[in-house]
Amino acid sequence: MESLPFFIFFSTLFIQSLHFLSFSADIITPDLPVKDGQTLISVSQSFELGFFSPGTSKYRYVGIWYKKSPETVVWVANRNNPLTDHFGVLTIENRGNLVLLDQMKNIMWSSNSSSIIAGPVAQLLDSGNLVVRDNGSSRNTESYRWQSFDQPSDTLLPGMKLGWNLKTGQERYLITWRSISDPSPGDFTYRLDIHGLPQLFIVVGSVKKVRSGPWNGIFFGGTPKVHNSVFEPILVRNEDEIYYTYRLLNNSVSSRLTLNQSGAVERLVMYGQNSGWTTIYSVPVDTCENYRQCGANGICRTRTSPLCECLKGFKSIPEEELDIQNFYGSRKCETRLTLDCQPGEGFLKLPGVKLPDLLEFRLNESMNLKECEAECFKNCSCSAFATTNLSGGGDGSGCLMWFGNLIDIREQSGSTIGQDIHIRVPASELEMVRSSKRKKMLKTALVVSMSTLLAIFVSGLVLWISWRKIKRKGMDRRKEGMEAPLFDLDTIATATNNFAPDSIIGAGGFGSVYKGKLLTGQEIAVKKLSMNSGQGVEEFRNEVVLIAKLQHRNLVGLLGSCIHREERMLIYEYMPNKSLDYFIFGLSPLTHCLFCHISSLSICNVLHVLN
Repeated sequence: MESLPFFIFFSTLFIQSLHFLSFSADIITPDLPVKDGQTLISVSQSFELGFFSPGTSKYRYVGIWYKKSPETVVWVANRNNPLTDHFGVLTIENRGNLVLLDQMKNIMWSSNSSSIIAGPVAQLLDSGNLVVRDNGSSRNTESYRWQSFDQPSDTLLPGMKLGWNLKTGQERYLITWRSISDPSPGDFTYRLDIHGLPQLFIVVGSVKKVRSGPWNGIFFGGTPKVHNSVFEPILVRNEDEIYYTYRLLNNSVSSRLTLNQSGAVERLVMYGQNSGWTTIYSVPVDTCENYRQCGANGICRTRTSPLCECLKGFKSIPEEELDIQNFYGSRKCETRLTLDCQPGEGFLKLPGVKLPDLLEFRLNESMNLKECEAECFKNCSCSAFATTNLSGGGDGSGCLMWFGNLIDIREQSGSTIGQDIHIRVPASELEMVRSSKRKKMLKTALVVSMSTLLAIFVSGLVLWISWRKIKRKGMDRRKEGMEAPLFDLDTIATATNNFAPDSIIGAGGFGSVYKGKLLTGQEIAVKKLSMNSGQGVEEFRNEVVLIAKLQHRNLVGLLGSCIHREERMLIYEYMPNKSLDYFIFGLSPLTHCLFCHISSLSICNVLHVLN
């Protein structure tokens, strides 16, 4: 019996532990509320619901956050009515209303569901959506009697809808926290405008701050350019609702779209379980994102100074004529067109821009680009036109026509995506553009021609220099090993009277021998080889080297050689007393004694040379 109190104590403690452990589940029932200090966790451990105090605040709020990133709160229930203590309880009434109670059982927040549910439960889904449904119903969206996704805070999660329910008139939009310590609604909202083609706006109170371009079937024009492997943007338009959402392309990546306290929309991603958040883009990107930065009929360009200039076909209004109350941005522009159509008017394509705001417009989604141009041309008050749907490729489809002033156009930078718009201009403007194009084409043709000629000249010069180097190397190789000097052709030609026939003193199969006289007065014998001799350059070179080495006082001296293209010549000392055969076989026979003497001397000299 003494152990009974201990048994009761431990049993009570165990039951209480089970009670707290049960809240690791994802469901709230009338019998299983969530108290401060307890949490719900979605099945896949992605999201967690519980009580928290943001930043330096001592107030308590009910919110949903990422399980792996508890400081990232994506939804807050009691934004306008925080708890002052730690005794709050989140429960669901038997009629199906989700309520937050304080210590005195006062309702601090309610889902305000008007429908009555038998056996209601609240469940935290893996998407981060807190839903109320019948416990016995299927878990599809049609069975939800209430869901937190219909009451966004400052964060758009995958699958959440930003837009309008056309049946109920409910608008879903993001609204900033007042500060990092105060989740009450701030001044900035991020919403979908469905007037005409859907556009996204950042709004301060009721004033437009930043605008995207219209939805073009693929993306909102003017949005940041992303090499996207993370998410796919989706726009749904039907008779029941119009909304923007997105889906993840990689389930291992988390992504959220958040409107921060300064009024900027940030796209953040988290790769893996333990990495931090990375911002892949933020809007506004630059000054040109400010709504109406350049006023009516102006265009904002970040790469020019000043930022603003009038569109083609428009002119600046003098500063003294401006209506300050109606003036936005740094200038105001008025059209050069008259109210009635004039001959020669046409359209200029302005590529890669954010399309103007849809203030005065006409939409026909069945036309193509040519039909759209013809329709706009017929109406003298049609200022511009563009296609509405780029999802089919090519020039796109659909027709969007603007009337009156063109508001909030910007040239897209390298980090944003733009579209083409065709603006109505007078004939004079078209002629100026045509003239400019002609000059540009002429300049381009001239540059191309000059570049081509320069390339040909440089190539020819390089080839000529290369040929000269090769030739010089060949000449140098020929000169190597030659002990006899080289004569140039002009010197030899002058010496032989241009190889006159009367200068020939001998001839044979090898060619002809010419008598000549150098400018120095020295007489020479020029052996000019026949082109048909069959002797090549190398053979001639070898012959010159050999003869040069055989120089002797009893041999005719080799003075040098001459090589010019196919011409090859040997230049010897001229021997005035004729050759040895003349004395041996001449008309005056030698005596036997003289013949033997000459022969013996010649043989001895030859042997001496050979040695």
